[in-house]
Formats: sequence, C-alpha cells, structure tokens
Amino acid sequence: MTSAGAIRTGLIGFGLSGRVFHEPFLAANPAFALEVVATANPERQAQVRERGDYEIVATPEEVLDRGLDLVILATPPSVHREQGVRALEAGAAVVVDKPFAASVADAEVLIATAERVGRTLMVFQNRRWDGDFLTVKRIVDSGALGEVFRFENTFERFAGGGRDRWQDTSTPAEGAGITFDLGSHLVDQALDLFGPARLVRAELRTVRPGGASEDDAVLSLEHSSGVTSHVTVSRMAAQAGPRFRVLGSTGAYSVYGLDPQEAQLAGGMLPTADTYGYAPESAWGLLGGGGADAVREPTERGDYPAFYAGVAATVRDGAAPPVDVHNALATLRILEEAHSLQ
Repeated sequence: MTSAGAIRTGLIGFGLSGRVFHEPFLAANPAFALEVVATANPERQAQVRERGDYEIVATPEEVLDRGLDLVILATPPSVHREQGVRALEAGAAVVVDKPFAASVADAEVLIATAERVGRTLMVFQNRRWDGDFLTVKRIVDSGALGEVFRFENTFERFAGGGRDRWQDTSTPAEGAGITFDLGSHLVDQALDLFGPARLVRAELRTVRPGGASEDDAVLSLEHSSGVTSHVTVSRMAAQAGPRFRVLGSTGAYSVYGLDPQEAQLAGGMLPTADTYGYAPESAWGLLGGGGADAVREPTERGDYPAFYAGVAATVRDGAAPPVDVHNALATLRILEEAHSLQ
C-alpha cells in the first residue's frame, strides 16, 4: 500500500473487458491507484494513453513482478491459471475476469494457491449488479410473486459472421464459447438468486459455419430450493426473448432489453455520471398477472461500481469478497458439465 493508502493496482489486458469493465471503475474510485497496464497491441496502448497517465508495458510479467497490492486479469481464461498463480505468489490480491478459468481443475489450483499464500482471489461477476437483476432480486425477496417455480434467464445477441477475436477463434478447451462467456453470468445469477443447483439438460450448438466453439446454448438447472432455471445464451438470435421472466404461484415478472451500463461505458459515459445505470421507463418490466393487471415496475439503478467498492473493502479491511470464489467454482462446474454432455 502507498503512504496515502491507495491500493497499488495493475491491469493485464485492455480489450473490451479491461477498457469498459475495469479501468473506468478503478479511475473513479479513489481507493485504487492504477499504476500499470499490460497490453502489446499498439491500438490498445493508444487507448490507455487517452484514459490516464498509466505506465504501459507489453508483457504480463512486467505487472506480475512489480509487488502490487492488486492484479486484475482481463485476459482469456486459458491464461488465468498461470497468471493468477504467479500474481498470488508475488503477494497480490487477484481479480479474475469471467470465465473464472478454462477448467474446474485450473480454478481449483487458483483457489488452493490463494489459500496457501493467504491472499484473496475474486471473480469478476459484475452482472450481479445489473439493474434488471437487482430488480428481480427485490421482487423475489418481497414475496410479490408468491412461491417462485420457474426462472428464465436469457441473454441473446445477433453477431452474424465470426470475428477475429479470441472468443471466436478459440475452443471450449481454452474457455471459449458462448456457454463459458455469457453463460458464466447467467448461471451465476441463477445460483445467486435461488441457491445450489444441478444441471439436468444442456443444448450447445455451433450455428455459424466454421466456428471454433458454440454460439448458441440452452441449459436447464434444478435448484435444491425447488426452482427450475432455464438459461439461454446466443450470438445468433435475430430476435431476443425476455431478458428475465420469473413465474410464481401468484404472479410473474418479465423484462426485455439489456442493462444499459455496458452501452453507457462503451459510449464513454463515466460511472460517476448522474444518469449512469438508469434504464428508461420504456424499458421497465411488467409485474403482476395471476388475476391482476400487470403494471410497469421501475428498474433499479445498475451498480457495477459496487463490485470494486467491495474489492476495496476486502483488500483494505479484510471484508468478505464481493463474489465468493467457491460460488464461482460452482458456476464453472455446471458450465464444464454442459460441455461434457455434448
């Protein structure tokens, strides 16, 4: 820690994740001092320079060997084990982007290493702080739906042809594919909301010709609580279904569209802006039914800054991590099993 108490931080990777989901929150939170960013891509190095006076290095090793308080891995899952172990053994707390790792075995090595060296390992499951998901949690907790029996969690986009990204050119053995990518978020949300579950059905398919990994998937989970979750993820859905639909014994809730935070951040909005995280009224979901008229239900403000506020509390004060790695491991077990069933 510096004399001012800021958390000396290094960021490895400055693609979409590093640029949109990590750097803005580190810059906005005075608890962090982002010292160094690792990227060998000249275009991304220029983007780093536009953001702040950060040191730029070309290799992860130049971050991992620096003796920082916190290292963030915004890198493909195939390198999470190697980079995470090295960062932990160097004395840093570590935030690992989702997917947690390319395999359950790799994730278990990371957890064991963190426990052995006494450092904190955290998994970046930021969509626990989507405004629409926070709304679902509030409604379910209120009892407004009665006894919930089905949870439908859908994240669908239409990407058309493949692109030259690691997600499109790597294989599931490397942690690629829509199931590891968006499925990490949706399974995590289901487990966070309704508790432990087992996988009862999985349909994974590669729709785009020549794709190295699946781009469309449907998973069905049976929770110990009695709820059934249906998780649908796709890069090839020309029309998207509801983002969430929750069915209960006395009513239901459904909402379309995507949480606005990613689009706002990609468009340059700062997380400190007054309008950040708010969905327009036209995007609010419907609550009711079951003999009563459905009404528009205000969507909670999205709160991605809460993740890094939790990281700061963990690193500085020893608070519980914002995402427990064992919960992230349970998610990864389901995703890995879904691939094994194909």
